[in-house]
Amino acid sequence: MALVNVKINNIPVQVEEGTTILEAARIAGIKIPTLCYLKDVNAIGACRVCVCEIKGARSLVAACVYPVNEGMEVFTNTKKVRDSRKATVELLLSNHNKDCLSCVRNNNCELQKLSLDLGCDSHKYEGVKSHSHIDGSTPYLIRDNSKCVLCRRCVAVCKEYQSVAVIGANGRGFDTHIACAFEKPLMQTSCVGCGQCIVACPVGALTEVDQTEEILKAIADPKKRVIAAPAPSVRVGLGEEFGFPIGTNVEGKMVAALRRMGFDDVFDVNLGADLTIMEEGAEFLNRLKNGGTLPMITSCSPAWIKFCEHNFPDLLDHLSTCKSPQQMFGAICKTYYAHKLNMDPADIVVVSVMPCTAKKFERGRAGQSAAGVPDIDYAITVRELARLIKRVGIIFEDLPDEEFDSPLGIYTGAGLIFGATGGVMEAALRNVYELATGKEAPSLDFKEVRGTAGIKEATYDVGGTQVKVCVVSGLANARKIMDLVRAGKADYHFIEVMSCPGGCVNGGGQPIRSAYERNNIDIKAKRAKALYDKDSQMKLRKSLDNPALKQIYKEFLGEPNSDIAHHVLHTHYVPRARH
Repeated sequence: MALVNVKINNIPVQVEEGTTILEAARIAGIKIPTLCYLKDVNAIGACRVCVCEIKGARSLVAACVYPVNEGMEVFTNTKKVRDSRKATVELLLSNHNKDCLSCVRNNNCELQKLSLDLGCDSHKYEGVKSHSHIDGSTPYLIRDNSKCVLCRRCVAVCKEYQSVAVIGANGRGFDTHIACAFEKPLMQTSCVGCGQCIVACPVGALTEVDQTEEILKAIADPKKRVIAAPAPSVRVGLGEEFGFPIGTNVEGKMVAALRRMGFDDVFDVNLGADLTIMEEGAEFLNRLKNGGTLPMITSCSPAWIKFCEHNFPDLLDHLSTCKSPQQMFGAICKTYYAHKLNMDPADIVVVSVMPCTAKKFERGRAGQSAAGVPDIDYAITVRELARLIKRVGIIFEDLPDEEFDSPLGIYTGAGLIFGATGGVMEAALRNVYELATGKEAPSLDFKEVRGTAGIKEATYDVGGTQVKVCVVSGLANARKIMDLVRAGKADYHFIEVMSCPGGCVNGGGQPIRSAYERNNIDIKAKRAKALYDKDSQMKLRKSLDNPALKQIYKEFLGEPNSDIAHHVLHTHYVPRARH
């Protein structure tokens, strides 16, 4: 592509033709503030916070959508520009619910930061505010339009990332607001609960349903045995809430914090991931050998499951019947572990810590109560765990590294990499190869399915059978592959689907990063790298080598896909209408 020469604040810079002013300025070392812009998702120039002045032009232009051309001279910091940005933000503040001190986004709010950086007067424009309401119809998400700035980033990720598209701009002018079609409550739509709208929101208009006080109440109940169970990707996200660099693995400090909060057992959903591979691998080999429905598709992501139920109800037989790692872990706690303790399952409280908001919905699904009580009592996000740690006064960064409790805290590298796109597939291949051939795979690193690409394909020789696999992340990509499956054009044997782009490391329950960071740092790749780095250092890297699982199968389950395993660890799905 041809290069053009431009000047940004009199600084010469050479960029590719078609580059926007926003990107050209960044290359020149200049940060232009934005509010509505998200790279590759939302470039609509609507908020007018990124306006700049072009020499010779009569009006200011939006830097996020305006391309540079040869000889252009751009000014990003003139008085005219500063006054315009300041007035824009002050007008936004005039219609904004400014309960910043009690908002969960306090100190992590892009509007709040813009206001401070631009020297805004939050009370300059006072008057009538738009009518707004709170939608708390779902068990996982709350939408408070009194804090919405109409940036439409949530609308864009719902449509572009996830191809769900259940929210949009309703009304006109002063009455414009973000909502579902016909003002339906979110629970009455095809929303899948992925939470990508929450992590895209620049303010506190979208938040998860918070269960932190309920957790503290359970811990304080002497009649209850409360178990903490973090998911694989939590350990590479949590540290960001306490100032650690993106992708830092804080597993040891996380365990120490959970123990100091008063949990009776600090276990690991990684064991549930290993258990999933044992069951899923056996299920796949059975389908492959006995003419079962292929391609088999993973069932670990609850947002994906709900998406499939809404959009591809005719293909539900392709889904693995395995519960997710969260639900398998809870089921083992309420059956096997309860029996070991000689406790009533109703007196065991399992608190999972997830990078995902859809897990809050999943815990209430039918077929998720192996012991007659819910497998999981509470599913909280990484953000909720961080709030709990701060609320009880734990100095996280000063904690020593501690280890998980036994036996349900033992895991392998295969369970750990579940948090990254391709991780479930790689973990399964490590097991399936050995189960099918009786030999360990020549390499336990199936690198072809790694990386953050939305769709990846690979073919492996498994005991003389050429097994073709596909790895998908992001529901928009899942829709493409499922359309091929429906049309009979997908010649895969095994498909992994994760709802969120990049997998759970980029889940809707992970720490919220600013748009500037999202635009310029591959956050999901950094978090995923930390998981793979730890996996490469582990002695146990295959799920079938997990000694805790061997004990569970010996004492309780018998073997993978046994009758009792199906009762405890497998589930079913239901066709849902599209709304």
